Amino acid sequence: MNIYVRRVLSSLRQYEPIFSRSNPQTLQRCGVKESLLLRFASTGKTVKSPTKSNAMKRYGKLLAVGFSVGAIGGAAYMYEIYKKIVTPLANPSEGSEYLLKEKPPTFKAARTIRTPTDTTGLKITLFQYQTCPFCCKVRAFLDYYGFNYDVIEVNSVTRAQTRWTDYRKVPFLVVALPNSDKVLQLKDSSMIVSVMQSFLDNKTENLEDLVKCYPTIEFTDDEGEKRLEIMNRYFLMYGKHPPGRSKDDIVEERKWRKWVDDVLVHVLSPNVYRTPQESFQAFQWFSKAGSWEEHFETWERLLVLYVGSIAMFLIGKNLKRRHQIKDDVRASFYDDVNVWLKALKKKGTKFMGGDEPNLSDLSVFGVLTAVEGCDAFQDVKSNTKITPWFEQMKEVVSQHGGAKFTMERGNLLQN
Repeated sequence: MNIYVRRVLSSLRQYEPIFSRSNPQTLQRCGVKESLLLRFASTGKTVKSPTKSNAMKRYGKLLAVGFSVGAIGGAAYMYEIYKKIVTPLANPSEGSEYLLKEKPPTFKAARTIRTPTDTTGLKITLFQYQTCPFCCKVRAFLDYYGFNYDVIEVNSVTRAQTRWTDYRKVPFLVVALPNSDKVLQLKDSSMIVSVMQSFLDNKTENLEDLVKCYPTIEFTDDEGEKRLEIMNRYFLMYGKHPPGRSKDDIVEERKWRKWVDDVLVHVLSPNVYRTPQESFQAFQWFSKAGSWEEHFETWERLLVLYVGSIAMFLIGKNLKRRHQIKDDVRASFYDDVNVWLKALKKKGTKFMGGDEPNLSDLSVFGVLTAVEGCDAFQDVKSNTKITPWFEQMKEVVSQHGGAKFTMERGNLLQN
């Protein structure tokens, strides 16, 4: 700083005769106040104008006030965010979106599953498409735990079986509560699994109370279509921390369940409908697995078989682009299956849940059963090591390996 002051003083020496005379008029013509110049000459230090100094003080005060207001506002905003994080999501409907105002019409059941160990008293009806991955996920859960339930196969052409409800996506469960006239409609496969698992684990809450933990939000997306978002759908409402399960274990299970919905399920259609021939073969298997000849008129079955297979071949191409799947769709299928197998190997146990399957096992297994009879899955079995785990899952699900938990819950309800 001193070097710059010296340069200024040097340039001012030519004006020394002028400044040496204490002539106020001359100083004022030069725009310099006499007192300031004298103080500068005596000290050699820069002296700020009192006017400028006052302005700087006022600016500093305003700046301090601005920072203070901003800090208070920011603190208030962060407190509001904090309250949203630690405060449970308000549910003004109190579960009424799941409570049916009237009992649904009666339909002929495509299948009736009965397990003597189910003593819960719940009358469960599953509305589904037989080979829908999300429907398969729900069936895998119900079968593993040995719930009694009826299956209503929805006609994919007329959808006559879902005209009575505003929520027409499958799967959904209709559950008549025991010793009550109340009937619940549970929506979304992941929410269904979560609330039913919570019913088994939480011994102090009934199903009607548990659905209140899964509030819904309706909104319109960017394309103008109405959407339904179910909050907490991957969360289990234990009531208290379950014995024998760590927090990391619970979080990992939730992560894999979400991975099934966000990743694995999206690789199925581009593989199953990879070519027109594979698409038609898949629909033939769907017809056989779903017993379409028994449940649908001939014209409806043939319409879905031929027109549906062509439509899904075209849709599969679009889904491949949307979900950024490799041009070699089989490679993407193998990659995703190997991601699961690698995690299972790292776990070092028979199932991801240990000696018994957990919800992540049931979700992966259920989704894969949707394409079990298709060429795509046969290729997966030939090019990955999925078969041992898949066959073990098939056995434990078909034998209702978790039925003891359903029986225990039912016994508590009866006491």
